[in-house]
Amino acid sequence: MFRPDLASRNPDLVNEAFRQYAIDWGIPRVGRLFNELDVPLTVVLNAEFPAKHASVWKEFRATQPNAPIIAHGMNNTNHGLPLGRGLAAQKAYVRETLDVIAGATGVRPVGWSLPSVYSNGDTMQAVAAEGITYTIDQMDSDIISRLKTPDGSPVVTVDMGQHLARMKTPAEIETLWLDYVLELAGEARADPAREATTAVIGIHPFVIGTPDGAAALRRVLSRLKKDDQVWLTDTDAILKAAGLK
Repeated sequence: MFRPDLASRNPDLVNEAFRQYAIDWGIPRVGRLFNELDVPLTVVLNAEFPAKHASVWKEFRATQPNAPIIAHGMNNTNHGLPLGRGLAAQKAYVRETLDVIAGATGVRPVGWSLPSVYSNGDTMQAVAAEGITYTIDQMDSDIISRLKTPDGSPVVTVDMGQHLARMKTPAEIETLWLDYVLELAGEARADPAREATTAVIGIHPFVIGTPDGAAALRRVLSRLKKDDQVWLTDTDAILKAAGLK
């Protein structure tokens, strides 16, 4: 929330306008930026978004027609994962999410990211049971790993979305991304035989979709493109390179 101190107001015009700006201006701006820099992008998509914001989705998808889609639940506000209601309820939620995205986009995702990254002990089994083969929600390793469940073993990559607190400035996030990725690149140069590392950088349109946010992202991507130890790519390409797809 952009201004938590105003959340009790009804209507909450400040926070609602902040979110609407991200939808109308931020999302298209991010799509154009990645297209301009020729950097692959993975789309983490709320299932309800394409229908509720059809023109924005159409404009964005036109700039990123081949970007893999990761399912991100139904929405992040009032239709999240049914935690505490058992495994069957979570399986049904995941299935509904995938069905809605497939109907709206023609793509049935095999990747998953939880709304707000909230889960419990049933969640990984639920997503595996519904055909999800990888997630980007775990933060316990620098390398790709597998999480075994009774219904399958989804691949887990590293997410750093938890760093993107909304009160951080784009300049702070720029420093964080460069420090994080370039430190990994330096480690790779020092030990070329070691296993490759991954970092999934969560890009939120309410942070990076502003003009100053886009400028910060442009500097980050331009710098990372110059490092021979950094591969800017999408999740499908990572899984293929690792022999997991």
